Amino acid sequence: MMRRTNPFEDIEELFERLSRQFDEMGHQFDRSGMMPTPRMHDMAVDISDYDDKLVLSADLPGYEKEDISLSIANRTLTIDAKREVTEERGEGEYLRRERRQQSARRTLRLPEMVDEENASASYHNGVLTVELPKMDVTPDDSHRIDID
Repeated sequence: MMRRTNPFEDIEELFERLSRQFDEMGHQFDRSGMMPTPRMHDMAVDISDYDDKLVLSADLPGYEKEDISLSIANRTLTIDAKREVTEERGEGEYLRRERRQQSARRTLRLPEMVDEENASASYHNGVLTVELPKMDVTPDDSHRIDID
């Protein structure tokens, strides 16, 4: 079975990759351009395509389930994770402190329409798994046209 592809998927993937790279560059330097600043933590994501669903797995170690929010609209899935980092420091004094808050955010364009109402997610051992049932798309009623 040959799968139809969207001719704009490659362009969308390129824009997503460029956006991610610009975001990473912007978080690497503060206003002076000299000092690295804390940046959003990277989030590794895998998307698997099954006959009836898409399954997304994202690495989010150190977060609690309550720290993570998911939203989906128009074939775009957004994962947002944010947590406060607290630690006991005892008698010591901070010389540098970058661990006050951690956050991770990814926005992903899905390869096809999904049934948003029946999507489900679970979070175990630092891995978020999102199951997105594919929309039942009836085959188009195209007709063959003979060339005279």
